[in-house]
Amino acid sequence: METQGRAPVGRPRGFDADAALERAVHVFWEQGYEGASLTDLTSAMGITRTSMYAAFGNKEDLFRKALERYTEGPASYGARAVQEPTARQVAIAFLSGSVRATTSPGCPAGCLGVQGSLAAGDSGRNARDALIAWRNEATSLLRDRFQRAVDEGDLLPGTDPGLLARYLMTVANGIAVQAAGGATRTDLQQVADMALRSWPPA
Repeated sequence: METQGRAPVGRPRGFDADAALERAVHVFWEQGYEGASLTDLTSAMGITRTSMYAAFGNKEDLFRKALERYTEGPASYGARAVQEPTARQVAIAFLSGSVRATTSPGCPAGCLGVQGSLAAGDSGRNARDALIAWRNEATSLLRDRFQRAVDEGDLLPGTDPGLLARYLMTVANGIAVQAAGGATRTDLQQVADMALRSWPPA
């Protein structure tokens, strides 16, 4: 049961904010930013609108918090992948992670970061821009890692690290779209494996 009114300082909320945010992630993931109504969100989170605003802010604020949570959870494979010792292992880990995250049992198919606001109207413009920035940041992380690989001799001189990062992101985004359309994990892993066959030699 939720507490009524403003709780005294130090008094815990009458609900588990962490669990509520996790449920909001799934709503946005499945329905997108504009498709997720406040009623959908508060019903899934098990709280009132008043409590949602008090704990998370408005819908846009909640979406940004949900995207952060998604980045730290299902999409954390990206941050782990760039820690791999070679560029090829980075690519393998990144695409395999994308396949697993977009076809995970018990989670919506596809990727929140790709499908959350692709076709948003004016009301979803800020969410769309947030996702563009999110995807661009991931591409930059890969680009910087591949630049390091060129500098260290792991990739051939003249390799374009930005183009390589964009290629990898394009394949991963395509995997997410295909997963949302019902493609199986096995099928998508085969796609990832095929894409890696054209990876530049060390």
